[in-house]
Amino acid sequence: MSEVMRLVGQSLAPEVVLREMLHLLSELLGLNRGRVVLADGVDVADGGSATRVLAGPSSIRFAYGLTKAEMARGRYAAGEGITGAVLATGQAMIVQDIDAEPRFLARAVERSKLPQETVAFIALPIEVNRRTVGVLGVHRIRRRHRLLNDDVAVLKILATLAGQLLQLRSLVEERTRALEARNALLTRALESAAARYGIIGTSPALLQALGELERVSQASASVLLLGESGTGKELFARAVHLASLRRDAPFIKVNCAAIPDTLFESELFGHERGAFTGAMSARAGWFEQADRGTIFLDEIGELPLQMQAKLLRTLQEGSIVRLGGKREVKVDVRLVAATNRDLASEVERGLFRRDLYYRLNVIPIHLPSLAERREDIRPIALHFLNRTNQANQRNVHLSPEALDALEAHPWPGNIRELANVVERIVLLANGTVISLAEARRFLPAAAAASPAPLPTARTAAVTTNPLVREYRELHSHSAQELALALALHGGNQSRAAQSLGMTPRQFGYRWRRLSGTGSPA
Repeated sequence: MSEVMRLVGQSLAPEVVLREMLHLLSELLGLNRGRVVLADGVDVADGGSATRVLAGPSSIRFAYGLTKAEMARGRYAAGEGITGAVLATGQAMIVQDIDAEPRFLARAVERSKLPQETVAFIALPIEVNRRTVGVLGVHRIRRRHRLLNDDVAVLKILATLAGQLLQLRSLVEERTRALEARNALLTRALESAAARYGIIGTSPALLQALGELERVSQASASVLLLGESGTGKELFARAVHLASLRRDAPFIKVNCAAIPDTLFESELFGHERGAFTGAMSARAGWFEQADRGTIFLDEIGELPLQMQAKLLRTLQEGSIVRLGGKREVKVDVRLVAATNRDLASEVERGLFRRDLYYRLNVIPIHLPSLAERREDIRPIALHFLNRTNQANQRNVHLSPEALDALEAHPWPGNIRELANVVERIVLLANGTVISLAEARRFLPAAAAASPAPLPTARTAAVTTNPLVREYRELHSHSAQELALALALHGGNQSRAAQSLGMTPRQFGYRWRRLSGTGSPA
């Protein structure tokens, strides 16, 4: 990558940089017979500007490993073959075996001239000003020690660079300073923590959170991740661990909302044999298992008050005592906690210990909602689309209009909601290219300004399991809603919680808080 950036620094001429980039792909990665296909309306000499509509034919402009005759044969009508489809849809396509894909034309290079073993073909879109103007395509021997996804990741970066190069050429005279800053930002983004930690996006809000994360990664102080539900707190917690000196030690995740009150102490601190009925042997708790590493307590606001005191003691003294035991066990653990609650408000209401709050709130990091990083919606959606396609052996693509609809949606459930919607699109779509109308069919309705009517016995069966579950905020359920859900499900707390999109523990907490009773039963 540094070699490609060096070439860009020496020359902005696409004919120089793109040919050398393809040469490097072949020499260093073994991705042979690379080519850059551009729509006939793209004028390379004018920096990649489009002089007419790009829905027409395209041709190979730059290549490595292809003869002049093979390049001349590389012309594609709109939507024709794999290359034409990528140019028309703007979606990457990975052909695992060209012999098994009827749409692969083998037009430029005859199949007999390729290795007889399984050959894959990777084609990625090249964009300028959010318009697909070309395709970066390579052949790849399927049997390699290197993962296919690693090659795809490199090609995505190079396709992005190719698009940026075409755009830079057209603007270099009038916007030199602005383009230098943009190129520097692109370089930093490609080398940023997002790429290293698997966090997708380059929005300012995301990069700010990542910058804060890296600045405190070498410290041992507790980190408190704040933000709405579904913003990727576990991914950020793991990033804190990977950026620290503890990266080679255990990373233990604990979901506090999923642990019953009676098991908290045993789960966190372990137990000795005979500590309770069924304790047939001693067991190390999560804190012991995370020794010299990082423990991530997700939804820490669900921690009972009694356990909050014991957690505070552990953080202050660096030791734990197993349930039923008398010996202190020293632990060296860095704590990362996460919550979507307003803990300061919980402290004022007596639901969270003030001293523990101050202990946790040493390094608070706000994780931006999807609404705060709207420019990241498109790449995140395409990431989930590719992952779901591969997992389910599907080949579903989103039209540009469908991507626009996803980008415009409010996403109150953040990344988790977006992932669920994309998965449903892939699994339930009728065709391979999702239109705007079909995309809207899968999008959840925007939250109304007035409260939704309470469910009735007649509508309960319809609203319990909708196609796309509505994401609700923490304080969106009244005591009346909780009581009605219990009545509709015969007093079964688990089913009532499921019908409202909550875990049983979350349901019980809300019921105790709103009704003032000790039990929802």
